[in-house]
Amino acid sequence: MQRCIELARKGAGAVAPNPMVGAVLLYNNEIIGEGWHQRYGEAHAEVNCVGEAVQNGQTGKLQESTLYVSLEPCAHFGKTPPCSDLIIKHKIPKVVIGCRDPFEEVNGKGIEKLRAAGVEVIVDILKDECIELNKRFFTFHQQHRPYIILKWAQTKNGIIGSVTEDRLMISNELTNRLVHQWRSEEAAILAGTNTALQDNPQLTNRYWPGKQPLRLVIDKTLRLSSSLNLFSEEAPTIIFNTEQHNDEGQPRYYQVTDDASLVQQIVHALYQMKIQSMIVEGGAQLLQSFIDENSWDEARIISNEKLAVAEGIPAPILTNAVQVNEQFIQNDRISYYINKQ
Repeated sequence: MQRCIELARKGAGAVAPNPMVGAVLLYNNEIIGEGWHQRYGEAHAEVNCVGEAVQNGQTGKLQESTLYVSLEPCAHFGKTPPCSDLIIKHKIPKVVIGCRDPFEEVNGKGIEKLRAAGVEVIVDILKDECIELNKRFFTFHQQHRPYIILKWAQTKNGIIGSVTEDRLMISNELTNRLVHQWRSEEAAILAGTNTALQDNPQLTNRYWPGKQPLRLVIDKTLRLSSSLNLFSEEAPTIIFNTEQHNDEGQPRYYQVTDDASLVQQIVHALYQMKIQSMIVEGGAQLLQSFIDENSWDEARIISNEKLAVAEGIPAPILTNAVQVNEQFIQNDRISYYINKQ
């Protein structure tokens, strides 16, 4: 099952809104096939795993093999046929599953179909690890909202930005590449009006391969210039504003109101648009609003241990947080937190 998880991670950033899934076929303690879901709309992990075994001339062993898979095999027709039917077709006698699939079209139905066909099914092996692997997918389907990651860079003395028009460069080039990897793993990325005006960010993962995230920007009164990098053709952009709603063209406009929480309106809108994850990159006021409303799952804080500035915009104050990891890249310390609630 650990190998299934390793294989599944290879699909990071390429399979959403599907979950990452890995599969391994075992015959007499020997692996005869491996597979993972490689790209949205294409073959699932089980199909690739069985396909590799067949291609390698192992078809005769399938009826005496055990299939390990990190998530419950699907039982419905989506972009591809049901994987449970494939397992039954090849008469694989035993299936070991990491965890159930929370998606309503599956959720127990794959297990039920397999057992009804006489397949021995074992469930919840490395369950917590398998759920962690697809925390975005589980959050979206169980809590009906996107998985939310907060990210910012700060100086040694807790400054996130400059009070002048000059952009404050905090993190180093290697850390910036890591940030672009993070972007490639999420469905959307959000920034506020002041960040768009002062930093003119591109909000792309140009330093890392993979799909570009959907760019989201808050511009309530539509004062941002169309010449900003945010509105380039590199990736689609949605503007949250109080003036207009338009779901066509580029950029798109999503209308919000001033009589309700902007954070919750954005979260609700993303769920309706089937956006499973979002990374919030600033500025300080926007990040703090997510913290104050306790609408976040992870926080990743980059601190330059050798840079201090006399004055600037204070970094957000994180609450309800538990630190779970830390890494160092040159002068940058990256602290990882989860929301303890």
